Amino acid sequence: MRLSVLDLVPVRSDQSTGDALAATRSLARVADGCGYHRYWLAEHHNMPAVAATNPPLLIAMVAGATERIRVGSGGVMLPNHAPLVVAEQFALLEAAFPGRIDLGIGRAPGTDPVTSYALRHGAGGVTDDAVAQFPSYVDNVIAMMSPGGVGLQVNGRLHALTATPHATSRPDVWLLGSSDYSAQLAASRGLPYVFAHHFSGNGTAEALSLYRSGFQPSEELAEPRTFLTVNAVVAATQEEADRLAAPQLQAMVALRTGGQLRPQRLIEEAEADPVPDAHLPLVLAMRERWVIGTPETAAAKIRGLAEEFGVDEVMVHPVAGAVAGTPVDASPARETTLQLLATELL
Repeated sequence: MRLSVLDLVPVRSDQSTGDALAATRSLARVADGCGYHRYWLAEHHNMPAVAATNPPLLIAMVAGATERIRVGSGGVMLPNHAPLVVAEQFALLEAAFPGRIDLGIGRAPGTDPVTSYALRHGAGGVTDDAVAQFPSYVDNVIAMMSPGGVGLQVNGRLHALTATPHATSRPDVWLLGSSDYSAQLAASRGLPYVFAHHFSGNGTAEALSLYRSGFQPSEELAEPRTFLTVNAVVAATQEEADRLAAPQLQAMVALRTGGQLRPQRLIEEAEADPVPDAHLPLVLAMRERWVIGTPETAAAKIRGLAEEFGVDEVMVHPVAGAVAGTPVDASPARETTLQLLATELL
């Protein structure tokens, strides 16, 4: 089995953005050393607990701090950006780190409506039509990154357009989604596809079935290619794992119930202000989908999920919290999660 990592660059209540970035570099080096296959960084905006606002910058930082692991976006929210800008960014990343770059593309805004408006309108009038144009935008990004580039019709004349002057390779392009839409689009384009199981948890089997049944082979991919994403906290004992999971569970409850969003709490802060009883069913439902346990039980659950959904790669989103006094430039419990899983599965 291949193991990979998803990182949202969480910001704890005791951290600055710079501290969180330092912790991500450290986590990526652990993943690289343990033999993880890929390390993806998300795109989220205007969130007090998430510093992953710019995947290309983060990818450059992580790829430069590691040796062999593939690094990519999980994902770039394409309607927020001009396709040429994305193509230029990832063509340069591939040129700098050949054979190590993944471009994961999503359709969701990755933020609240106000920030979405600022992203799409503040830089030259991009409108909500970008969502409707998503399939053609995907095609354009892929074509622009290819060595031959594309021909663009402007005022009746054909103009050559390439993302970089002399590309010799192209990043692997993945489509990401939490609905049937991206599954069907990926299948029609012959692209690899990932369903956001770590976030949605519902509809995974149906989306993967749609993708596999409708897959049309392409020059890049002869057969369907996918993997599973899952939130994970792994510790020496079940009790410790449960304790470490509390801050992220509380954050997800707040997100789903319209509660106050804040920097990720420390363990002690979460224990002093537990989830109200009315939200406990939501906590229990999320726990069922997450991997929270000892190395042995966590590995068994991951193997079971891989078998259930027919995948040979699982992307772990390590969500373990931190106790007071933890070095601000590190996330030891997240690193331990990766190390313990690697010991059992790699």
